Amino acid sequence: MSKRSRNLVSRRELFQTGGAVAAGLAAGQTAHAAPTASPDVFTRIGVRPFINCTATLTINGGSLMFPEVIAAMEQASHYHVDLDELMEGVSKRLAQLLQVDWAIVTAGTAAALTHATSACLVGTDAEKIQRLPMLEGLKDEVIMPRESRNVYDHAVRTLGVKVIEVNSAEELRRAIGPHTAMIEVLGNHFGKANFDLKDVAPIAKEHGIPVLVDAAADYLIVPNPYLALGADLVAYSGGKIIRGPQGAGLLLGRKDLVRAAWANSAPHHSFGRALKVTKEEIAGMLAAVEVWRTGGRDIEADFREWKSWYTHIADRITKVPGVSAEQRGPIRGGPFPTLFVSWDTQKVALTAGDVGRKLLEGEPRIMTHASGDGNSFLIRPVAMKPGDYKVVADRLFEVLSPAGPARKQKTLESPSTNVSGVWEVDIQYEVGAAKHKLFLTANGNQITGTHRGWAYEGDLKGQIDGGQVKLRSTLPADGNVLNYTFAGSVSGSSMTGEVSIGEYGRARWSAVRRTMA
Repeated sequence: MSKRSRNLVSRRELFQTGGAVAAGLAAGQTAHAAPTASPDVFTRIGVRPFINCTATLTINGGSLMFPEVIAAMEQASHYHVDLDELMEGVSKRLAQLLQVDWAIVTAGTAAALTHATSACLVGTDAEKIQRLPMLEGLKDEVIMPRESRNVYDHAVRTLGVKVIEVNSAEELRRAIGPHTAMIEVLGNHFGKANFDLKDVAPIAKEHGIPVLVDAAADYLIVPNPYLALGADLVAYSGGKIIRGPQGAGLLLGRKDLVRAAWANSAPHHSFGRALKVTKEEIAGMLAAVEVWRTGGRDIEADFREWKSWYTHIADRITKVPGVSAEQRGPIRGGPFPTLFVSWDTQKVALTAGDVGRKLLEGEPRIMTHASGDGNSFLIRPVAMKPGDYKVVADRLFEVLSPAGPARKQKTLESPSTNVSGVWEVDIQYEVGAAKHKLFLTANGNQITGTHRGWAYEGDLKGQIDGGQVKLRSTLPADGNVLNYTFAGSVSGSSMTGEVSIGEYGRARWSAVRRTMA
């Protein structure tokens, strides 16, 4: 990372490197020093910031914005402009920088996916724009390769389209029909897939079907590798490795479709009206792209710096007997090196969840991917500040060192009840309720079975310890996977307790057995 990128740019530097929009917005402003960063904006309401070792996760605030981005956003906040005029100017500049037909700034990648879908459904027809998400009389199907499906499919499905899943060229050809509006593929520049853009694009072109690539986690490459392979539209996150505003993204590609996406987004009165991108985020996103393209950005230098951080952390923590650390290269969804930390549970009596909790409870707090009952986790670099790696190394050494020998596994008590059978479950959410079914088979203390929800069904496993049960299930759900952890007590033909549903919170549950296995 260059010295320039580590320090806030001056007004003069902003004029030199921030581009036409940033410079124009800055014109007439009196130069002033950036305020000293203070966590008080959070701590005054009882929220403790942390060192972020999870890189680009939205829930943890994404990666670090470039100083040039912060400066451009601050300058943009002092002026008012017509957003259509602003986007027209920014689009021309982005197209020049990225060597593409056209590009717009969006409210993150998910917004880009939604706007792109709208563009493929209705174009710039004002009447059809007003009808969305009513799809009567419109094409209403989007095709996705099986390997491309993920939790972010929701950004496409939100328009009410039917997702058709395919896994081969033959299946794709059969799936294409009069209702096909678009094909969406997950970006794969940093990984592998059996059925990918290179396979999809030629078939799509034969039938005149536009192809959208979700490249949220990728950094910018010119010429664009996805467009070169035949994609029509590509969506990027601004708040990940590109290091623009956390709430911004990019949609680039075919000029007619990108312009249609803008017509279907805020500030226009359309389905995308809620997905608003501000003038500050637009200016900041342009500044981020300019850093990459004209500011001497060197991603390989970043990689070398991050690897040196990993070397320091690894040298420190592997002094603890049983602890290992391995540097790993970029993969699909994480186009940067990572550090894989693991330990021998016979020598370190901690689960990954224990480590994660201890790091968050200490001072300073450290957020990591350490969770669950395993004995490993990844450290990812993009949100770490220079110097954070030393703190992380020391804290990890402290957490892992005193753990001592592994604890003896607790002996489970004999089950108080044979829980085999069909159980009808009532779940009381904070808002709302649902009825589920559990199909359980007990073998001693071990339980296996099926969890059938209101809409989805998946596998279940768990344990019974005396009169206490713990059941974990995973329900595949339209590209996502819902994880349920039921914990509670059993007495005869009834169970009750609390269920954790990951990011969706907790609920109360009770169950009554209707049939025995």
